[in-house]
Amino acid sequence: MLARKGLLPDGFLLTRLAEDQNQPNRSRSRSQRARFITKSGSCNVAHKNIREQGRFLQDVFTTMVDLKWQHSLLIFTSAFLCSWMLFAMIWWLLAFAHGDLEPRHPGDESGPIPCVTAIHSFTSAFLFSIEVQVTIGFGGRMVTEECPLAITVLIIQNILGLIINAVMLGCVFMKTAQANRRAETLIFSRNAVIAPRNGRPTFMFRVGDLRKSMIISATVQLQVIRRTVTAEGEVIPVCQLDIQVENPLRSNGIFLVSPLIVSHTMERGSPLYELSAQSLASEDLEIIVILEGVVETTGITMQARTSYTPEEILWGRRFVSIITEEEGRYCVDYSKFGNTVPVRMASLSAKELDQTRGVQEGGSDVHLQGWGLVRAGRGGFRRGGRACNSATSQPWYAQSEKPDDELEQKGQKKKVQLEVIGRQIDEDGLGDMSD
Repeated sequence: MLARKGLLPDGFLLTRLAEDQNQPNRSRSRSQRARFITKSGSCNVAHKNIREQGRFLQDVFTTMVDLKWQHSLLIFTSAFLCSWMLFAMIWWLLAFAHGDLEPRHPGDESGPIPCVTAIHSFTSAFLFSIEVQVTIGFGGRMVTEECPLAITVLIIQNILGLIINAVMLGCVFMKTAQANRRAETLIFSRNAVIAPRNGRPTFMFRVGDLRKSMIISATVQLQVIRRTVTAEGEVIPVCQLDIQVENPLRSNGIFLVSPLIVSHTMERGSPLYELSAQSLASEDLEIIVILEGVVETTGITMQARTSYTPEEILWGRRFVSIITEEEGRYCVDYSKFGNTVPVRMASLSAKELDQTRGVQEGGSDVHLQGWGLVRAGRGGFRRGGRACNSATSQPWYAQSEKPDDELEQKGQKKKVQLEVIGRQIDEDGLGDMSD
């Protein structure tokens, strides 16, 4: 549809078709899963057995705006036709009661003055009703001063006609200026990818705006919908979990001046922390993307939505670059908008990768034990330490304790620890000072 409108080149659609053929279609082997949000952004939820239907009539305007175009046009036409027919009947009854429908000679002006001139049948009354409500005024029919009731009916029909015009035109304007109309030119990549970024598995998708007018205060929100079971055994069919978008500003705001790759790091605390390449195909989840902002030209708040199921998430692939610099400005090639390339990536989940790295780092750590200050003489200290694998820490200067008798028998000198030497020197010094 966008290609027919000239918004997208034909090569974009051809590339997307080639991309779909090259990528494995995992959904063909089993029945298609239900999803809450379709790729076009509409809600795929059917409401049944609603007993209080009268609640919709309490908000008639919103109900009429939510209707389809064919239903809205039918109500629009029926409202005018019914009002014209109703007041045509009233004008005909007034003319009948006043005796204006009796046949008269064309040149006879001596009869009573009619309430409305030139009304001879129901057809002429219907034409006069259209002239009054639409304010055409052909000049052949008009209300006279003879019947005050006719003047009252004229005022009522004019007021009612203005109300119908205001409501119907307001509905048409709101339907044409709905927020989802601006979302037609916001495109999302057909597939999302999971690839390493800065050493961490990252969930990524691409979003772009085809118009030159900006989306002010654009924000992106990600949610995971999955079926969960509580510790008590309660089954929650729809469990919504927020996903933090990777942004240095710690917010979900984006500047959509060109197509962007929105990413989410699969780290501890993420709903995708335990997702691996093997469990991806069997996961019952849906990642919903919601983009909100204010249209620059109209000031209307808009919202664009899409979703990704496990069949639409590609493991170990990365989006290609589509922005180039030519003649002092940046150019975007939308024919490569959804193209991806394979990258080297482990099939483990982020949790398993963290556990593996923790084991490797734990085995390669060197624990320095007995590290500290050691007294080495009068008022002096030295720092030392050694690596050991034993559970008990020992200072670097500790020697193997052997009995003194054994050392003396071998003719070796007795080794004295530095602290003992220092203590003796201090005592000798104090003794000299006392003398």
